[in-house]
Amino acid sequence: MTSQPSIDDELYQDHILQGVSRTFALTIPQLPEALRRVIGNAYLLCRITDTIEDDNALSSEQTRQLSDMFADVVCGSASAEEFAQQLYPLLSSHTIPAEHDLIKNTPAVIRVTHSFNPAQRKALERCVRIMAKGMADYQETESLDGLKDLPAMNQYCYYVAGVVGEMLTELFCDYSEEINLHKPTLMKLSVSFGQGLQMTNILKDIWDDRKRGACWLPQDIFLKYGFHLTDMQPGMKDTNFQAGLAELLGIAKGHLQNALIYTSLIPLHEKGIRRFCLWAIGMAILTLNKINNRRDFSEGTQVKISRNSVKTTVALTSLFASNDWILELLFKLTSRNLPAVEPHNEALSGTS
Repeated sequence: MTSQPSIDDELYQDHILQGVSRTFALTIPQLPEALRRVIGNAYLLCRITDTIEDDNALSSEQTRQLSDMFADVVCGSASAEEFAQQLYPLLSSHTIPAEHDLIKNTPAVIRVTHSFNPAQRKALERCVRIMAKGMADYQETESLDGLKDLPAMNQYCYYVAGVVGEMLTELFCDYSEEINLHKPTLMKLSVSFGQGLQMTNILKDIWDDRKRGACWLPQDIFLKYGFHLTDMQPGMKDTNFQAGLAELLGIAKGHLQNALIYTSLIPLHEKGIRRFCLWAIGMAILTLNKINNRRDFSEGTQVKISRNSVKTTVALTSLFASNDWILELLFKLTSRNLPAVEPHNEALSGTS
């Protein structure tokens, strides 16, 4: 059994969030007080899962074993202390200091997790279980060849982000009966929302991922234009490569359009939840624009959005958080130069 969280556990959660994610440290405080604590904790659980998958010092067998163990820890059937003692000494310098600290203090995070109501705990447990298994599966097939096709990319995005969208929707619906009225539609759109954000990250990080031996791009999209992903090099000016990249930018844009529809289903008076969603959408669209304007980029820093762009996005979406018409207009204006490609339907269906 896990003991109840102390004030120190709660303070640690707030503190470490600042260290592991500037973006979520910015967006989570926008949420209603009743959601901040559980969603902050949910993010940390996902970050621990991600740390297990990302540290290249771990073998595939260790990654699988520790991922399964952490899912059991979240469910309450394994010891958080034993998990931390096993993983912490194995972490390499590839993992940032804040994540080392997070792993070391897993028991504090889990004590907070186990204080939530049954519906909240069920949502968190399901997310971590699916994410841990799915990410471990994909890590075992990680290579520079890319993924087989777009459906494989969709599935990868589901494991990394779509299931997080489903979890957040479960938490929103548990928080509000009014939101719960739209649950079936929101659950479907949440997977697309997650995919739009994850595809943005994949496209931004293609060269950084490649340096560590990974490529999450779909082969079939590029083969359509006569380009093989094994021929990728930073600063690609090849028109066939850029044509494949453009198609993926268009697909990501389509998913972010679905994310805006998702946000429009949140009641107008829930400005905090709307801001939480809108800031993520706005920053993703700006990142896609940067990539589109510099398709021959060679590292992620070249397509990173500026602090001023972030501030402008925050200010505009906050000002018009309750005006769906203006939000739609802003989306159209901001994304007007991006290719238009319909997102494929299979990305809208999650995995149970």
